[in-house]
Amino acid sequence: MAVPLLTPDDEGESRPASLVIPEGWRATQVYDAVDKTLALPAGTTKKSLAKAALKLPNDAEGNPEGYLFPATYPLGDSPTPEKLLAAMVDTANKKFTGAPVAAGAQRNALNVYQAVTIASIVQAEAAAKEDMGKVARVVFNRLERGMPLQMDSTINYALGRSTLDTTTKDTRIDSPYNSYQRMGLPPTPIANPGDVAMTAAINPTPGDWLYFVTVKPGDTRFTADYAEHQRNVAEFNRVRQSATKPAGAA
Repeated sequence: MAVPLLTPDDEGESRPASLVIPEGWRATQVYDAVDKTLALPAGTTKKSLAKAALKLPNDAEGNPEGYLFPATYPLGDSPTPEKLLAAMVDTANKKFTGAPVAAGAQRNALNVYQAVTIASIVQAEAAAKEDMGKVARVVFNRLERGMPLQMDSTINYALGRSTLDTTTKDTRIDSPYNSYQRMGLPPTPIANPGDVAMTAAINPTPGDWLYFVTVKPGDTRFTADYAEHQRNVAEFNRVRQSATKPAGAA
C-alpha cells in the first residue's frame, strides 16, 4: 500500500504531501497508488501515460515498468499523474544512466535496460537484501549456460498476481514472460527495482549456483547441484505444510 505523508491544508483537513513508492512495486501498483493519493478515478494514471512524455529508453517502447523508481515523491501544490510519473522516470534515469551502472552493465555484456530487467527479477525473487547478489549470479549462470531462467516471479507477472504457489499448468502459459518456456530475459522488467537490486544486477556475487529456494525466513539455500536443490525444495514444502496445519493436526 502507498504511504502518503499527510499535511494539514488551509481548511484543517489532512491532504497527502508526499507519496512513498516501495521497492519492487509493479507499474500497476504505482498507477493505483497515484490514483488513490490524488483522489482520481481508477485508471486515470495509466491513461495519462500517452501524454506524460516520459523519457524512457528506446527498448522500453513506452512501457515505464522498471523505471518508476522507488522513492519518496513530494506532491507539490498542483500534483498530476504526469508530473509524478515523470519524476519517477527522471529519478530512474539519474540512477541508471550514470557511469557505475552503465560500466557495470557493459562489463556483464548487457545494456542498461537488460540490467534493469535483471534487477527487477532479483528484487522480486530475493527474500532478503543480502541474498540479492547471489540471486543475480543464478540469473547470470543460467543465461551463460543456455538454461531457461525458470523464475516464478515472471509467471506471477504474466498472471498479474503474487504467490509462492506455481503449478505445472502455470509454467505452460503462453506468454513472453514465461521464463520456463522462453529462453533469455523477459521482454521488459517485471517490477521497479531499488538501489540494492540494481547493484546486485551489475555486481553479482561470485559463485557457481544454479538453483535457490527460501526454505523459511532467513534461510535461503543456493546450490549448483540439482539433487540438493530438490531436497531443499522438499524441505520448503514440508515447512509450508506444517505452517498451514490446523491446531492439533498431526
